[in-house]
Amino acid sequence: MDMTKTCLLFTLTERMSALLARVIRLASVLFITLLTVVAAQVSLPLPFTPVPLTLQPMVVLFGGAALGARLGMASQVLYLAAGIAGLPVFAASPVLAHGALRLLGPTGGFLLSYPLAAFVAGWFAQRGFDRRYLSSVAAMATGLAVVFAGGIAMLTLQLAPALGAGAVQAALQAGFYPFIAADVVKVFAAAAILPGVWKLIGR
Repeated sequence: MDMTKTCLLFTLTERMSALLARVIRLASVLFITLLTVVAAQVSLPLPFTPVPLTLQPMVVLFGGAALGARLGMASQVLYLAAGIAGLPVFAASPVLAHGALRLLGPTGGFLLSYPLAAFVAGWFAQRGFDRRYLSSVAAMATGLAVVFAGGIAMLTLQLAPALGAGAVQAALQAGFYPFIAADVVKVFAAAAILPGVWKLIGR
């Protein structure tokens, strides 16, 4: 009888631990999604480009590295789903409405790249790149490259009918040159956080 009770208690403890782990993972995904929403509201419109300067790339890459590839991607898929549903989660814009059409606008390529960028940063982090500062920078820089690649690609497609061969240069001027310096600084800042956190909590 004692052995039976012990086995039942052990099974219950295992199930409770598994449930707690799932709840923590879900809460972590929701937290990064909410943090992405908040970062979108901290935006600076620039007069020479329809793409605003926001803190989102930093949150996307940090979230991916902290949560791992699968959960990091899930946090950004959830963010996009909220935006597609019409919730005011995207950066404020005087000309672009909230909702699914935002993904077809000049910022659409950047937004659509977020899940993949988070996955890439998380993939590298799961392989230990987030344990040291320089390797953490490399992981997040790779994710940032995904963001810029997606954004520039869509801008080029949108500008091509009017500008032809000049669309690529125009896309770079609108979506890359004004932001690269600030985003590199964000990457260096975000990369400085994780190694210290993991060391502190003993990951």
